[in-house]
Amino acid sequence: MSQGVALHLRGVRREFQDGHVVIGSMDLHVAAGEFLAVLGPSGCGKSTLLRMIARLSDPDAGSITFDPAQPSTAFVFQDAHLLPWRTVLDNAALPLELMGTAREERFAKARAVLVQVGLAEVEGRYPAQLSGGMRMRVSLARALVTQPRLLLMDEPFAALDEITRFGLEAQLRDLWRERGMTVVFVTHSISEAAFLANRAIVLARRDGIIKLDRRMELPNERNNELRSDPRLGLEMQRLMGAMEEE
Repeated sequence: MSQGVALHLRGVRREFQDGHVVIGSMDLHVAAGEFLAVLGPSGCGKSTLLRMIARLSDPDAGSITFDPAQPSTAFVFQDAHLLPWRTVLDNAALPLELMGTAREERFAKARAVLVQVGLAEVEGRYPAQLSGGMRMRVSLARALVTQPRLLLMDEPFAALDEITRFGLEAQLRDLWRERGMTVVFVTHSISEAAFLANRAIVLARRDGIIKLDRRMELPNERNNELRSDPRLGLEMQRLMGAMEEE
């Protein structure tokens, strides 16, 4: 049974103070346990949409509801935002510390997720001693330590080199399959969206209208061999076509 949460957006609208409509009347259903990629040009409302789903800002109209109603949620940003004076282990355990979890328990849980993201050997290092990819792994571990049912990610791999990004994409996909959580992943990268997600939406440049809602016709198990598979290329072409349309 999926451990994810279902999302229901009905008539969601977000308008800035200058009158610019970022998100028009959006209707969107995300099934529990789904991996949804959100694509679109800069300024189309991708991050605004994610912030509303995260309940960091409210829509001006419409509703966003969850099933279950109060899901545990984690947010991963493009910058890892690690505390430089804390070790990898301390950074990963931070959400549990803020929740009042006992020291022994929170460190045990943090060590478990560090194993999952391949950082067990560096738990005593500080952020300045890590590569960009390793810092992002710590950020991911910190997000996963509370066992969220909803994981929201805003271009987390955009600043990384291609090889590092490929490795993190494959690892994230594996973690999603293991945990069954719902993931909403904002990205500018068509190849990243096609490889990671089992469904992708493309937002229009204006008013945040959904131009394409596409379920990826790809194997459930994905590895680097898929990157040269014609099926992935075909999905990328479909997403590109929607991105290029005005």
